[in-house]
Amino acid sequence: MEVLTNPETWIALITLTALEIVLGIDNIVFISIMAGKLPPEQRDLARRLGLGAALIMRIALLFSISFIVGLTAPLFEIAGRPVSGRDLILLGGGLFLIAKATFEIHERLEGEESHGVVGAKAATLTGVVLQIMLLDIVFSLDSVITAIGLAKELWIMVTAVVLAVLVMLFAAKPIGELVDRHPSLKILALSFLLLIGTTLVAEAFHVEIPREYIYFAMGFSVVVEALNIRAGARRKEHAEPVHLRDAYTKEREADAPPGPS
Repeated sequence: MEVLTNPETWIALITLTALEIVLGIDNIVFISIMAGKLPPEQRDLARRLGLGAALIMRIALLFSISFIVGLTAPLFEIAGRPVSGRDLILLGGGLFLIAKATFEIHERLEGEESHGVVGAKAATLTGVVLQIMLLDIVFSLDSVITAIGLAKELWIMVTAVVLAVLVMLFAAKPIGELVDRHPSLKILALSFLLLIGTTLVAEAFHVEIPREYIYFAMGFSVVVEALNIRAGARRKEHAEPVHLRDAYTKEREADAPPGPS
């Protein structure tokens, strides 16, 4: 009970939960893109399985703290620079994200998925969940290292991770549906994946890019795109009555008796 009444415990839990949610933004974007390739009836299941796998892996990694600490130890050196297991995982995950996002952007810009149904049938639930699980390892590693650095008690780390994944679970569906409704948002989300992949590769080579810059750029882009969508909706609202009036006028002219010749 003394632990629960200690203000430092609650401050650590709230801070760590907030950071875990922020770090989970990358995961939500990737899950939304991948689930969108499936038929509508399978998307919710893919999101739940993906986030469930993320939760299980993060908790398993938290209980393997000695293994996580060992990942940051140098394995070998290249050109005088130490390379750790974490660096290799970040490099592989970053390259995978860059390749995946590039392929998806090319597929949409070239019109190969213009009908949507073809893209949905090409993807399978198992394949999508496996890709989500592979990327979860990269995202979970970063998240767990952050948790270990901020909290001392294991139960605080596990609680923060569970709360963050629950928030992500509720946010994944509306974000995914929003991305599916607006093709421009899908391209923007894929651009985010390119940015995140580049950041992971940079971190693998010990080039630290402040995450605040990344998330500010993402947030600014989303706000601009939201304004564009709102402006497009307003233009459509003002244009519709004109179209209806034109159609009504043409119908009246067609029904009117012919004038004297």
